[in-house]
Amino acid sequence: MDINLINVNDFTIAEIISDTVEINSTQDALDILANCAYQDAKRIIIHKENITESFFDLKTTLAGDILQKFSNYNVKLAIVGDFSIYTSKSLRDFIYESNKAGRISFVATKDEAIEALSGGIRV
Repeated sequence: MDINLINVNDFTIAEIISDTVEINSTQDALDILANCAYQDAKRIIIHKENITESFFDLKTTLAGDILQKFSNYNVKLAIVGDFSIYTSKSLRDFIYESNKAGRISFVATKDEAIEALSGGIRV
């Protein structure tokens, strides 16, 4: 796993770069959060393929547990990917509500993630 630091409008955004699943548990997410915070990044981009599929099954409670940690530590998160493949109404509602609140964003592209995490600054 590599962490690419992006500076936009006085914000440091950490993009997680990996070819494997990096988040399989709440502890994995906390480790990434701590690693990024150590590098002074309180805004994180992670790609959908780096998160276990069980995250997207709300019955596992993994998504809620992980996102609660990001909220507790006041860290913004953008998850980049194609979420149209999921048919669960509860997951769609979860994504909609997360995007509306603004702390956690589910977006299609890295540019959209940077915009969401930098206060609306387009890249």
